[in-house]
Amino acid sequence: MKKKLILLTLITGVIVALDQYTKDLIVAAFEYGESMGVIQNFFNITYVRNYGAAFGMLTKVEPQIRDTFFLLMPPFAMAVILFMLKMAPTGEKLRKIALCAVFAGALGNYIDRIQYGYVVDFLDFHYYEVYAWPAFNVADMSIVCGVTVLILLELFSPMPETKK
Repeated sequence: MKKKLILLTLITGVIVALDQYTKDLIVAAFEYGESMGVIQNFFNITYVRNYGAAFGMLTKVEPQIRDTFFLLMPPFAMAVILFMLKMAPTGEKLRKIALCAVFAGALGNYIDRIQYGYVVDFLDFHYYEVYAWPAFNVADMSIVCGVTVLILLELFSPMPETKK
């Protein structure tokens, strides 16, 4: 378990530091809603406040219910991830890294919720004025990458043989 905790600490430290640093830069340099084009008709840096979950889900839920949910759910989810990490077999390094990435992303966004009452998003991908992906941040990328790896591992890992 000691190696797993070292891995968790290293990955979480790097991801949370990068996440919080980039968010601090955005909050300091941009007014809320301000946008700067990086790649015309494709990518902007835009300061967005996300009061909901991924892709703005639950944004329109009554604030007291929504805020209570977002203050209670991340610690619960992180505890589940820690349990999964503890139970991960020693040889499954990719699974452990993916779990650490999800944990780190959850922690990064949880810090925002405690500090601001919302999550700072700023990576704004779109195709002209036609298609737009909801703005996101480093923590969101960490969660999505980690969950994607976990899903792929479940889909493509060999089935364990049942004991007779």
